Amino acid sequence: MTSTAEQAATVHERPPSRWRITSLEVLCALLVLALVGQQWLVGVLDVPALQTGATIFVAVTVQAMPFLVLGTLISGMIAAFVPASLLRRVLPRRAALAVPVAGLAGVALPGCECASVPVARRLMQQEVAPAVALAFLLAAPAVNPVVLVATAVAFPGAPEMVLARFLGSLLTAVVTGWLWARFGRAEWIAERALRKLPQATGGSRWAVFAETTRHDLVESGGFLVIGGLTTAVLQVLVPRQWLETLSGQLVLGIVVMALLAVILAICSEADAFVAASLSWLPLLPRLVFLVVGPAVDVKLIALQAGTFGRAFAARFAPLAFVVAIVCALLSGLLVLGGAR
Repeated sequence: MTSTAEQAATVHERPPSRWRITSLEVLCALLVLALVGQQWLVGVLDVPALQTGATIFVAVTVQAMPFLVLGTLISGMIAAFVPASLLRRVLPRRAALAVPVAGLAGVALPGCECASVPVARRLMQQEVAPAVALAFLLAAPAVNPVVLVATAVAFPGAPEMVLARFLGSLLTAVVTGWLWARFGRAEWIAERALRKLPQATGGSRWAVFAETTRHDLVESGGFLVIGGLTTAVLQVLVPRQWLETLSGQLVLGIVVMALLAVILAICSEADAFVAASLSWLPLLPRLVFLVVGPAVDVKLIALQAGTFGRAFAARFAPLAFVVAIVCALLSGLLVLGGAR
């Protein structure tokens, strides 16, 4: 029987519970402040430029949100109910043949960029060749039906953009996979990413589905908001003369859109709506934006560095960036007929 002294010592050793401020408390505080200062906010925000920017932001985010939600739901279902070993069993043993097959598998196994990184690592841990897993990593968020339908909705007057994006993204995945199979080295990938792990057991698949969907939606939704805000700022604050100059400089437009795709890091289910809103640019630079974004951006570089190591990210990101630009230009010249 435990003595009173022992009970007192146990109570004394127990760390005191601390109240932590979470995002829910912050949101509630902001809502209360907004309600209290409603009249002041109306006066401050009653500016034509802010109203125009708010309209553009809401239009981009509302139009893209259904596709973003659908994409995260599919991603959660794959994580919970589709074992990674399934893809390994259907792949050819030769990497040269398995790379294009893995690229085409992205059509049937969609997911966002964030979800494709752990799936690629899981494939490597199940002894799939790294080049094959990386081809799937690039293809899954770029050529799946959700992204293609979103592109068609975003570009109703240019349906050829769907085919151009599909070909450019698939070619990016296959060419990058082939180049990595030829020149990539195992020591560039962190050992922890290649270590074979035991198959996870126990736990509810529906819990995995709910957690994966929640995580992907929160992460991707945040990047969508950033992209929508950036688009609104560009259209409101950037002088129209600058935009007209950029529209007349095809090479400069391609370079700028490629860099914006890396910096903005917009989810592939939503980036078509951002690209469509940049109507002052020809289709070719916007196609480069759509092909480069799912292949390499700042959030992907961070995820890849944390998952596969910095040595991998330092080599793979520049490779994917250059290949994506070249493949987008080739696809654009073939499908779009040049610099439309």
